[in-house]
Amino acid sequence: MVESVISVDNKTLVSLFGPRDQHLRAIREALGVTIAVRDGQAFIRGEEAPVAQATQVLEQMKIAVERRGSVSPDEVGGLLSVATGRVSVETPPLEVMYPGRTVKARSAGQARYVEAIQTHDIVFCIGPAGTGKTYLAVAMAVNALKREATRKIVLVRPAVEAGESLGYLPGDVQAKINPYLRPLLDALREMMDYDLMKRCMERDVIEVIPLAYMRGRSLNEAFIILDEAQNTTIGQMKMFLTRMGHGSKIVISGDTTQVDLPAHAQSGLLDAMERLRGIDGISLLTMTTADIVRNPLVSKIIRAYEEPQSRP
Repeated sequence: MVESVISVDNKTLVSLFGPRDQHLRAIREALGVTIAVRDGQAFIRGEEAPVAQATQVLEQMKIAVERRGSVSPDEVGGLLSVATGRVSVETPPLEVMYPGRTVKARSAGQARYVEAIQTHDIVFCIGPAGTGKTYLAVAMAVNALKREATRKIVLVRPAVEAGESLGYLPGDVQAKINPYLRPLLDALREMMDYDLMKRCMERDVIEVIPLAYMRGRSLNEAFIILDEAQNTTIGQMKMFLTRMGHGSKIVISGDTTQVDLPAHAQSGLLDAMERLRGIDGISLLTMTTADIVRNPLVSKIIRAYEEPQSRP
């Protein structure tokens, strides 16, 4: 028998263990460990491997609670699946419009994301860089267009500068906003032949636009993706969500650790994740470093930035 200890304050503890300790029970039942709390510390006891797994799950849950104030049962289940190696990625490949290419979920979190988009009209997904939030959403949109399940794709991004002043870049308005939209275009380019993509954009079947250009519109039978949503204000998020027309689907993604808004402005993504919790038809998902599918170094870099900086 071994023991692991995690420091946790009383305020975090309530959200960490969930209503009526449901998260705590899920961990105990899945891993066969005992967890006791005393003097601001959680003591995890059991066999070596399950204790290590439980510690990993609780640490990830603690990060989520500290960032957002809560953690959902779905997140806990996903973390347990990753920790125990029972990652189920059973979603079939998504056919896109690039000859011979398909896109497939590569982690448990990604599989839940794809399933949520398939079964909900509005999906929020937050998580670190490299988890495929934008890429999978674009793949789902292109797949829907290919199947004629939607008539139009609208890809949206807020034009917020990441600590750099871009106002004096040369060119007209379109040239100035193009750098903000480039990540969406890059993802789209991997899903479609360039000539087909160009024709779709010329016929207005695909739009790639800044968030500000959404005001006053109503979009029916459209697949709408808002990327980098952590950089929306509360007012902008409300405006965006209310553009949804009949037969439309909205996917909103962002990384809440990379907010580029002014210090006094509250992120519309964080606000919406709390405000809209529990509404039927809306899915709220969180990915973790376990879902990162870029270069393995990305996971290590993100974990390094999440750890407290040691002082000399």
